[in-house]
Formats: sequence, C-alpha cells, structure tokens
Amino acid sequence: MNTIVNASPKDTKLLASLEIRSESYWGYDSDFMDRFKKIYLITEEFILNNPTYILKDDEKIIGFYGLLLYDEVSLEYLFIEPMYIGKGYGKMLWNHALEECKKLGIKEFTIITSPDARGFYLRLGATICNQVDSLISKGNKTPKLIYRL
Repeated sequence: MNTIVNASPKDTKLLASLEIRSESYWGYDSDFMDRFKKIYLITEEFILNNPTYILKDDEKIIGFYGLLLYDEVSLEYLFIEPMYIGKGYGKMLWNHALEECKKLGIKEFTIITSPDARGFYLRLGATICNQVDSLISKGNKTPKLIYRL
C-alpha cells in the first residue's frame, strides 16, 4: 500500500542515496555526478526547515520531494527510484506537493530541472519561464519552470 509521510533528518542518507540513483538514471558521466553530489544532495537542514515527503510502498521508499520555502518557493527535489520511473509515482508525489502548497497558501512555485525531466513537468502544467546557468555544467543553461496553482 502506498503512503506519503513526512521525512525526518534520520532519512537524509537514504534519500540522498535514492537521489543519486535517480539522477544517474539519465546516463550522466561520473564527473557530472560528482558535481551533482556536491551541489544538490539533500541535507538534514533542508528536511528540518522545509516540507519534505517520502512515498513508500509498505516500508520500501519509492521516491520523495521537498519544497524550498524561501522568497521564491521552489520544488527543490522530486526523485523516484529508477525501477519506478514512468509508473505514475512521480505524478503521485506531484499531486501531494500541490495539495501541500494549497494548505500553505502557496500560489506558485519554480522548478529548476534537467532537460531530461523537463517534459514531465510540462505535461503536468508547468511552463518555461527562462533558462538559468547550470551549476553543474559550466557554460550550459538549464530550464527554469514555473507552476501556478
């Protein structure tokens, strides 16, 4: 049975490991993944200070997401175990995130995503607002999307 639960700081290592497996799914080389790990891995501090949720099937973690509550709210994390990608779990987490935003009074949020995941968010109603400099691939741009509730 699928459940979505609050993440806690004790989940950090499990979620970071899942995040690496999920990002690796797209076939990035080891240099890219090394930079990714240094810049984007989820932290205990993030979980303590921002809504972060885990999707479980019984006790197995399928994926997670986190909303960064700052001046500009952003969907900072949404990662799925590779074997579950394309099976509706990402949409399940997305729908939960939308409900969480409604509860918090959030009217819009941004998503800075990889080109590989851009289509997923566009299909769910996000729109491209611009391109930003990639923090991982110097000289490259990455899509910045916005979703309005």
